[in-house]
Amino acid sequence: MRTPLVILVAVVAGGIFLVNMVLFTVNEWEQVVVTEFGQPKRVIKKPGLHFKSPLEKIRVFEDWLLDYDSTPEPIYTKDKKILVLDNYARWRIADPLLFLQALRTESEGLSRLDDIIFSEMRKELGQHTLSEIVSENREELMALVTQRSDEAARSYGIEVIDVRIKRADLPPENEAAVFDRMRAERAREALQYRSEGEEQALTIRAETDLEAAQILATAEEEAQRIRGAGDADALAIYAEAYNDGRKFYKFTRTLEAYEKALDSKTKVILPADGDFFKLLNGK
Repeated sequence: MRTPLVILVAVVAGGIFLVNMVLFTVNEWEQVVVTEFGQPKRVIKKPGLHFKSPLEKIRVFEDWLLDYDSTPEPIYTKDKKILVLDNYARWRIADPLLFLQALRTESEGLSRLDDIIFSEMRKELGQHTLSEIVSENREELMALVTQRSDEAARSYGIEVIDVRIKRADLPPENEAAVFDRMRAERAREALQYRSEGEEQALTIRAETDLEAAQILATAEEEAQRIRGAGDADALAIYAEAYNDGRKFYKFTRTLEAYEKALDSKTKVILPADGDFFKLLNGK
């Protein structure tokens, strides 16, 4: 009983082995290059179950977008600044047969892609200033780098979808100098603003002092005019009163003189026909 069972197990195992030698599965995210004695025979991208001869081997490559993340590297800008760039890219194996013939493995593909992208990045960004790279034209520059990197990578069966700058920094030894220059520029701007403010303040104070002097001069002139008019009116009133009541005016002035000249102890001898007695007698 054991001999037939052993034979059955051996047959099943041999059948499974033979099936694995001639059958293989391609998943939706894979693409396969079938080789024989190291020479490529065909490329399979259709998912499903496929056949091969026992002498054939398969090389499986991913058939979706892959990520490339570079290590930060320094480049020189047009204005002689050093910029440390950290960039990344999205890529795919567009031609697995050409990729296999040129690079063999995905790790070698990443190494070649790093050379291509960094070369194009250095070439393109070296034609622009620091401010253009970090702020003004970054989208346009990255579009050009992507296009040229893709053209260079096509000969290796690689399609470059997108290249982006993840981070752009100044070298540590340059940061202090840049910050010092920024502080100096801010201090210069502040000094300029203060000078302009002081100049405007002096102008405003001068204009205000001039207006105040003009107002005071006008007020003084008006006051002199009013005083002159008042004095003239007073003289006119005095003259009119004098002309209307000369005798009364003379009488009051005489009384004032007597009041100041005479008191209870004063003895004055005057002629009987003098003005004083005439005044006392009502003459």
